[in-house]
Amino acid sequence: MHPVSILMLGIAMSTDAFAAAGGKGAAMRDPRLRDALRAGVIFGIIEGLTPLAGWALGNAAAQYVTAWDHWIAFTLLSLLGLRMVWAGLRANGGASDDDGTRHHGFWTLAATGLATSIDALAVGVGLAFLEVDILPVAAAIGLTTLVMVTAGILLGRVLGAMAGKRAEVVGGLLLVAIGAFILYEHLGGLA
Repeated sequence: MHPVSILMLGIAMSTDAFAAAGGKGAAMRDPRLRDALRAGVIFGIIEGLTPLAGWALGNAAAQYVTAWDHWIAFTLLSLLGLRMVWAGLRANGGASDDDGTRHHGFWTLAATGLATSIDALAVGVGLAFLEVDILPVAAAIGLTTLVMVTAGILLGRVLGAMAGKRAEVVGGLLLVAIGAFILYEHLGGLA
């Protein structure tokens, strides 16, 4: 695969994660560069590993992964998004919110990263048929995602400051919208 094609694939695979990170950053209170890098690393590792997993599945699972990837992504993103909306609508948050610094935990970030990387799994399966060296492709996808998610979290911070205390609702609705767009796109809406 040509290096430019690998870079373009990395960007394409990380756009959903970038959008989700923007929503996460908007929902977080005062995310610092350390928080953004942490999220970027989590998303990047997951996004880099999923094409490897897809590659390993190869021909045997191709029809199952590509037939259901959009439903899995839609379900995971919708559930996470609805959870964020619910948390944002709760009256005054909980006692844990009193310190003014709300940061998303590892499992929430990992679940969001997995939901946005289902398409990379399918790409890995497809690349297995093309006999492409998967390691540089997976590394490019992972590194591009790390950079884009880190930027998304930091840009989301600006959106969060403008949206006020309901930023988590906006972020949750964004995740649901991303999931719905993935579903719409795969069901032939943009074919």
